[in-house]
Amino acid sequence: MQTPSITLAHETPADHWEVEALYDLCFSPGRTALSSYRLREDVAPIADLCWTARDPDGVLSGVIRCWPCYVGDVPVVLLGPVAVHPTRQGEGIAGLLIYRVTQVARKAGWSRILLVGDLPYYSRFGFHPLSAVVMPPPTNPARVLGLALTQDAWAGIHGPVRKADDCISPR
Repeated sequence: MQTPSITLAHETPADHWEVEALYDLCFSPGRTALSSYRLREDVAPIADLCWTARDPDGVLSGVIRCWPCYVGDVPVVLLGPVAVHPTRQGEGIAGLLIYRVTQVARKAGWSRILLVGDLPYYSRFGFHPLSAVVMPPPTNPARVLGLALTQDAWAGIHGPVRKADDCISPR
């Protein structure tokens, strides 16, 4: 698999409706009913961790957003959703977006990233199951995954995931 010529850029306000349309295409408009969206409601995404992927013609091929949240009192990045246009899936675009987010988050001082997803896919990026972290129901606990950006960042971290009230600082 060869990754196509793709340009990654921070998502801007001008990208908003195009990004929303891609999310609707990939996940359906009912996606906002998922429990992870309760953690995103009325919370601003982490701007430095929201990226678009465009092809050489400027067509939106993929997107990723990240949100602040807490596990107990510990600030965490909630990764997702990540979406790739159906005609571009299998080209490595999601991987480019995920790697970019992990690099930028690490440089910004974040220690851990959380997501709800399939372990066989996300394990290639270093994500592992978080049995002590509880997402709001009806999330399948086996799909709660974490990535440590610093050594042992998830050690001792447990409890319910809760939404951030305001922008939070990494640690």
